[in-house]
Amino acid sequence: MQDGERQGGKGAVYQVLCPGTARVGTVWIPAGQPAEPQIDPEVLARRAADSMKLVGPEIASPRAAGRYVVGMPAWMWVDESPTTFGPNTATATAGDVSVTATAKVSSIRWNMGDGTEPETCDGPGTEYQASMGKAKSPDCGHVYEQASTTSRGGKFHGTATATWTIDWQVTGAPANAGQFTEVRASQFSVAVHEVQVVN
Repeated sequence: MQDGERQGGKGAVYQVLCPGTARVGTVWIPAGQPAEPQIDPEVLARRAADSMKLVGPEIASPRAAGRYVVGMPAWMWVDESPTTFGPNTATATAGDVSVTATAKVSSIRWNMGDGTEPETCDGPGTEYQASMGKAKSPDCGHVYEQASTTSRGGKFHGTATATWTIDWQVTGAPANAGQFTEVRASQFSVAVHEVQVVN
């Protein structure tokens, strides 16, 4: 705290530390005004995000009951809901400050479990239809180059990690908007077989 004058008035400068975000700043409190703790809007935004109960992707494919073959395109996609893909909105309030946060998955990083580099998809992926035959997915796919027979349980064990982007807006405080990201993951197992050719 440091006493002094500002714009012709007396008061003091206080250092503000927000443990939730590790943000440090200063605030001028005019003389005679109680030095009430300042509310950090981002703390409220994160509280709102926590109340949404966001989880990892709801994986529709690859699925344990699916049939996957070496060299054939595998399509990856997820089912969309407010808690698994978004959008999801919630509000948190403290005193006169109210923050509304909106969360949506911005990308999904697929580790396919076969030792290859992960695939990153910007959307939920496209659902495969039988009429598409042997075509590759237009936006989110993978080709297994080896069978999973030597892997644990005869299956590849992968992970789909979603990056949630949370945008927030505030009323009742100087800072009026912001953004942060969070990640959530889901696991899957898939059996990949060699094609059996009969002469």
